[in-house]
Amino acid sequence: MVKIVGIAGSLRTDSYSQIALKIAAQKVADLGAEVEILDLRTMQLPFCDGGDEYPNYPDVRRMQDAFSAADGLILVSPEYHGSISGVLKNALDLMSFDQLSGKVAGFISILGGQSNSNALNDLRVILRWVHAWSIPEQVAIGQAWQSFTPDGKISDEKLSKRLDAFALSLVENTRKLRSVD
Repeated sequence: MVKIVGIAGSLRTDSYSQIALKIAAQKVADLGAEVEILDLRTMQLPFCDGGDEYPNYPDVRRMQDAFSAADGLILVSPEYHGSISGVLKNALDLMSFDQLSGKVAGFISILGGQSNSNALNDLRVILRWVHAWSIPEQVAIGQAWQSFTPDGKISDEKLSKRLDAFALSLVENTRKLRSVD
């Protein structure tokens, strides 16, 4: 079975990134994959200092173990100042090739204004650097404040279809590239 782990790089209580991650994860699970969401808002992670060990932070090992066991990744980031959030970058920096190389990754960005590809492109560069595979489908959710209902559902049918295509691509490409059922 395909195993997917997802993280969202937002610490906000009412985070649109977290909402998008939950929706994408459910769509992936509906296709038969096992999905684990790691909520960075509840984890104690240090700033990466370039070291390999963080013994005073068991959540680093928990995150590394989850990524090591995964076949694929869902990475969601708000776009801050034209790039990914520092929270997501730090989480990725706390991992190494051991956790990321060979994984299949899908990306979603959340923007308050018009959608663009800056954060998505930056995620592609980062994941390529650690030898992960990026799926061609990606989702930029512009004007996120009007893309979701108050109860965390998608308010736009086109966005729902884009997330369906994203989920299908992630599961199918993970099966192919990782040789898993």
